[in-house]
Amino acid sequence: MKEKGALLASLAAGHQGVLATIRRDARAQLSNVVHAFDPTTKLIRISTTNDRAKTRNLKRDPRATYYVPGSDFWKFAVADTTADLSPVARSVDDAVVDELVEVYRAISGEHPDWDEYRAAMVSEERLVIRVHIVSLYGQQ
Repeated sequence: MKEKGALLASLAAGHQGVLATIRRDARAQLSNVVHAFDPTTKLIRISTTNDRAKTRNLKRDPRATYYVPGSDFWKFAVADTTADLSPVARSVDDAVVDELVEVYRAISGEHPDWDEYRAAMVSEERLVIRVHIVSLYGQQ
């Protein structure tokens, strides 16, 4: 893949993408999401709630595909991945909420009220989907 560096850069350049997980009937289930990408570890992280279809699907089958659009219709990056899920946030000071804070900061910067944010992560039963890139293709 001659453009691998450019494809990785496209994952880091924006925060929007489409996560495709595998439903029980083997059809794709697509979710528009925002992500944080660490180019050093090649890890994509997504905040979600425990009751979402993508969460249930990934608990059953960790394989997923992640699509990131480029600057025009003909530019894109697609990552074939495996995912692991953090535990559900249970306490405002647990490691999951700390990771959710990291994800938020990577996407949006500072929150106006971190105490409120941390409480919301627990009440919404949020967790982190950690998406590990297995292969990458696309056009830049």
